Amino acid sequence: MTSWLLAFNDLHYTYPGGRGPVLRGVTFGIPEGKKCVLLGRNGCGKSTLFLHGNGIIQPQTGQVSWRGKPFVYKRSALQEMTQRVGLVFQDPEHQLIASTVSEDISYGLCNRNLPPEVIRAKVENILDVFGMRELADVPIHHLSLGQKRRLALAGVMVLEPQLLLLDEPTAYLDRYQTKNLLRELDQIHRSGTTVLMATHDMDIAFEWAEWICVMDAGKLVFAGEPQEALSKREMLESLHLGMPLIAEVWEALPESLKQEVGGGIPRSVDELKKRLSGQLVSSR
Repeated sequence: MTSWLLAFNDLHYTYPGGRGPVLRGVTFGIPEGKKCVLLGRNGCGKSTLFLHGNGIIQPQTGQVSWRGKPFVYKRSALQEMTQRVGLVFQDPEHQLIASTVSEDISYGLCNRNLPPEVIRAKVENILDVFGMRELADVPIHHLSLGQKRRLALAGVMVLEPQLLLLDEPTAYLDRYQTKNLLRELDQIHRSGTTVLMATHDMDIAFEWAEWICVMDAGKLVFAGEPQEALSKREMLESLHLGMPLIAEVWEALPESLKQEVGGGIPRSVDELKKRLSGQLVSSR
């Protein structure tokens, strides 16, 4: 039986003054220990769902649970949840509030009233983990977008959350920055943190995730493993998510070659290269 770390049950939510509901009965769980992706077009409700994920927004109807226990919407309980569930916003400007890099990373730790020497040690460690020691005293407004995103992530991870929610973390990043971010997320996952990334990029979802969820118009329409998601081509194309490019390349290969290489659709270009290289070597 799957162990849900965070679960949403029949969530409904409409913003004050909104034209209609943003969430329309969302029900699904985040499996503990997995690299997860939440796919969906802009406006489908991904960001609003994330704001429910650590108690920033309380559902108008429905329930959010942590390890099977419903959220308690009281200040002390919600403070505890924000430590367990870290949220990184799509726009880092909404998250960075201090003057310098080190001050911003220490902000959440200071709110926990930790001893100064503990805060200092944790900040120095996270600066090393994210390769930002040289930026420790740099004013935040001097940072690039990629650096600001890394800082926002570092400021959340210094609190050692059990679940990390990232809202469109690769938006406006170039290919090099995206690869670096995914490597950092892999390291975070290996350290024991469950990760859920919201995106509308099917290529990233198929290559990186172990579990894929799809939302449309405020509802969950699919949850399962990446290969299973590819069997829902009609659904993915109807939502304008499409198929990952690697799947299109695989389908364009001669059937005889696909049978010789075997293994189904590769998850990435690198995997395809390795499998084709192995086939060429074995055929010599």
